[in-house]
Amino acid sequence: MRGMICAVLLCALPQAACAQAEDETEAGALSSGNFSGLEFRSIGPAFMSGRISDIEILEDSPASWIVGVGSGGVWRTDNAGTTWEPIFDGQGVYSIGAVTVDPQNPHTIWVGTGENHGGRHVGYGNGIHRSRDGGQTWDHLGLENSEHISEILIHPEDSDTIWVAAQGPLWSSGGERGLFKSTDGGQTWSQVLSAGEWTGVTDVVMDPRNPDRMVAATWQRHRTVAAYMGAGPESGLHVSEDGGDTWREVTVGLPDGNMGKIGLAISPQNPDVLYAANRGESWTRMSDTVSGGTGPHYYQELYAHPHHFDRIILVSNTTQISSDGGATFRGLNNENKHVDDHAIAFHPTAEDYMLVGSDGGLYETHDGD
Repeated sequence: MRGMICAVLLCALPQAACAQAEDETEAGALSSGNFSGLEFRSIGPAFMSGRISDIEILEDSPASWIVGVGSGGVWRTDNAGTTWEPIFDGQGVYSIGAVTVDPQNPHTIWVGTGENHGGRHVGYGNGIHRSRDGGQTWDHLGLENSEHISEILIHPEDSDTIWVAAQGPLWSSGGERGLFKSTDGGQTWSQVLSAGEWTGVTDVVMDPRNPDRMVAATWQRHRTVAAYMGAGPESGLHVSEDGGDTWREVTVGLPDGNMGKIGLAISPQNPDVLYAANRGESWTRMSDTVSGGTGPHYYQELYAHPHHFDRIILVSNTTQISSDGGATFRGLNNENKHVDDHAIAFHPTAEDYMLVGSDGGLYETHDGD
């Protein structure tokens, strides 16, 4: 309004008076009081990458990470996350369950497709894929009907021997579910552990001293449009002493009745400790802790810290950390990160460095908390 009056009376006011009126107008419009309701906020990077399903930090090159996204393919960085390259585009599937790098050859990457949980929004996959050139090209190596792959293990001394834990279809029975083994680099597969048409394998761990000693967790589950059944009598723990060719179920100390999704972790410092047991033969209940949020089916992966004995991490809606082998837990600090965690990776030498993958992308911490 002042500017309009000044314009109308321009011919009647001295030039100096009109200039003074314009200065007062600008000062009033730009006064601090007019901007007191505005605050600075971050505008970039402003995009969340979505649910992270698995993370691999290369042992000999810890600035190189391979990250599987639940609904977004596989990504690679070679500068600790400064820049990223998608390396799985064009493979006919977007949903990722597991990523594993060959311990003998960092250029060989295995990817299991199909998210490894029981959510109603879950994406499904088309089996197992392998790259021999760091992710530039891929070979599809079968298990097309597994739909959801939760873990891939590679023999530490024989790159042609691989185990794949497949949960199988979520909305129907059958398919390729259980634990599968290949001794020819994925050209052929044999099912070495099966528990039923509704039951797959949700986790498998290997004794680092003896790759023939393995423990696998079976999980019976089924989802329909109207209901979800996340437990059953065929869920359980199984032990092999011959590289997975034969198995026996163990029950001592485990809960009676139907069990749901089970996360496994073996201590790198003392591989006789399988959380929580001695070689998986007998079990001691440490606490009532389970993954929260939407339920264990969506989380429940368990990690044993490679640098601190008896420190275990249970991913969850709000991830929980124990420093006493699972007797007590505390929550991970989420002040500056998204919740709903699904994957963790550790630096080979930096003891308190972790990468945490959540529904809101990938986060790092340098103090382990």
